[in-house]
Amino acid sequence: MNSDPAPGPVDHQVRVTNQVRVTIGDAARASGVSAKMVRHYESLGLLGEVARSEGGYRQYTAADIHTLRFIKRSRELGFSMAEIAELVSLWHDKARASSQVKLIASQHLADLEKRIQAMQDMRRTLQNLVHCCHGDARPDCPILDELAGEG
Repeated sequence: MNSDPAPGPVDHQVRVTNQVRVTIGDAARASGVSAKMVRHYESLGLLGEVARSEGGYRQYTAADIHTLRFIKRSRELGFSMAEIAELVSLWHDKARASSQVKLIASQHLADLEKRIQAMQDMRRTLQNLVHCCHGDARPDCPILDELAGEG
């Protein structure tokens, strides 16, 4: 009797190596990035030169998938594509100074803090307007007055 488990789906995070190359669909699944975005990131030069099969199909390595995950995480943290390009370049540059990376992250953090403050200001304004509006059958509305510059 054979006690080996039945073969399941390929776990690309484990089995993809720099010697094994996978299709764009497999790379997309393994990285959590859509195939459309994989092509977009490639077109921006974020992946470097991606190998192609004799038939012209893209072939991705574990290093490519690792880079896609790096890009995805950077996007989740709100970095711009220009910032991500610089971060990817620094990540691949083993002679980089961490101060360069910290500067990019610090500038991004300062920008986020400004945007958060602006959104908090908007929230306070809207809370005040909603509180001041009676929300009844009368036509007067401080929300519309404020939006029209009459408030």
